[in-house]
Amino acid sequence: MVTLGDIFRQYGAAYRAKYGDRLLPSHRRAMRAIEQCRTPALGGHVYYCEQCDTHHYYYHSCRNRHCPQCQTLKGQQWLVDQQALLLPVPYFMLTFTLPEALREVARRHQRLLYDVLLRTSAAAIQHLAADARFVGGQLGMVGVLHTWGRNLSYHPHVHYVVPAVGWMPEGQVCLAKRAHFLLPVKALSRIFRAKFRDALRDTECWGKIPDTVWQPEWVVHCQPVGRGLPALKYLAPYIFRVALSNQRIVKLARDKVTFRYRATDTGVLKTCTLHVAEFIRRYLQHVLPKGFVKVRYYGFLSSGLRSRLALIRDQLALFAARQPAVEETPPETVVAVARPVFRCPACGQPLRRCANIPPQGRAPPQHCA
Repeated sequence: MVTLGDIFRQYGAAYRAKYGDRLLPSHRRAMRAIEQCRTPALGGHVYYCEQCDTHHYYYHSCRNRHCPQCQTLKGQQWLVDQQALLLPVPYFMLTFTLPEALREVARRHQRLLYDVLLRTSAAAIQHLAADARFVGGQLGMVGVLHTWGRNLSYHPHVHYVVPAVGWMPEGQVCLAKRAHFLLPVKALSRIFRAKFRDALRDTECWGKIPDTVWQPEWVVHCQPVGRGLPALKYLAPYIFRVALSNQRIVKLARDKVTFRYRATDTGVLKTCTLHVAEFIRRYLQHVLPKGFVKVRYYGFLSSGLRSRLALIRDQLALFAARQPAVEETPPETVVAVARPVFRCPACGQPLRRCANIPPQGRAPPQHCA
């Protein structure tokens, strides 16, 4: 199977030589990490199978958040942690998409534009949720920034997973006024657009933005997602890595990469073939600025207000006690995944770790202690 690491190791040096100083430091770091991931360059461990009398070598992961083969356990643990925050109410996923006319500006000023996208979309949700016609209180939200389309195109957008319950200033909870409706997306779109425009007005980017971007409606979606867990399970794999997994890479041949993706509009599985330089470019455009926080919590799910969750649960329990009993399907649960036990690929017996491989080692050790 061809991996992203294979592609970067084979073509990365030529790509860096071609683009030189134009390649961002964050892109260089990501390329280097992916090239070294699970190779002798990062060191590792030697395991011994007593049944087969054989040695097996396992090298360390790079742990870069843009590597497709790293941090699966961390993503699963994030999902377990989010499950502990779920409330017994309907949930909605809200999606805010940056207009195409702004994407080139965003590409050149990522830290600023991504931050504004997250802050203003969250503020727009809270602004409308405070209206008693819809919720009447402050919502709790977890927002996740995505920058890709399924074919690795540049498509910045943010997803929010939101419980349909608000916290009022008086210390009481209020439920969304309709079971399958949270907020009107047309009004939400206009508020989002206005807040985004105001946030950029005094920045260095303002003169680079065409006036026409503020005229059409901006794309905002809101859809029910049950009790929230399905939406979190959708987001979890992309919290600690970029959208393309190694399993989606079909082949590398004649300096071209072919990978699978599912069309957003039809759900049909398709393939995309790109020259390797274009493939690398598309992948690297989703590497975030160093230290940028792509997962953010707002309202009563923010770290400073999360103590309100216990009060909200208590009041929801009182509401439920007053309602006629309704039989519900037990909620789905996610169990944390334990670290894997290495087993012999020949006989299946557990392996015993017997030696370390130092980083940058040119060859694995030949004997175990």
